Amino acid sequence: MMTSNRRHPYPLAILVFLAPFTLLVACGGGSESATDTRAQPAAAEAPLLSSGGRPVGETPAGGDVEGRLVWNFPDGWIEEPPANSMRITQATVPGPGGDAQLAVFFFGPGGGGGTEANIQRWIGQMEVEEGTEPTRDRFRSGPMTITTVEVDGTILPSGMGMGPTEPQPGSRLHGAVVEGPGGPWFFKLTGPAETLDAQRDAMLGMLGALTIE
Repeated sequence: MMTSNRRHPYPLAILVFLAPFTLLVACGGGSESATDTRAQPAAAEAPLLSSGGRPVGETPAGGDVEGRLVWNFPDGWIEEPPANSMRITQATVPGPGGDAQLAVFFFGPGGGGGTEANIQRWIGQMEVEEGTEPTRDRFRSGPMTITTVEVDGTILPSGMGMGPTEPQPGSRLHGAVVEGPGGPWFFKLTGPAETLDAQRDAMLGMLGALTIE
């Protein structure tokens, strides 16, 4: 196990081939089941790597490094290999209510559907807690516009084979669509409401510190 504070830049073309799956994946499966294959601790002297396996800051031969999103996972978040090819990375997020999970998606420049469509799909993956409404926000961070939604209630079973098989009451979904040069990118954190409440500031801090190379 390890807590990851690595920077995560992702090239523009990494998952362009997944465009046909755009509508199914950007918001599919409220909280897909992760395999138990967590990353092993890296050697202390290992360089920070991009998704292409190059040291961060190293220009690929014949390529362009512009448009890669870079972030740091908050302290205590445990980076894992993606559970499926639809994700570019994921992390287990511990907390007082039990573990939550963050998944990050990228479908190539302009891929993944519009912001409002994704927000509505995320809301549709929840049975909203009675007496509450989804909370939305939008803010700027450098050249990026970040739209967030938080929904409390029950995560519903997914019909696509990637989400829970049983309803998950007492849960929260915290999603973010990051629009910017080379984007959009999608961040989706799901898990016990108590855990997400405790980790809310960490999630917003990570989103607010995003940069593009």
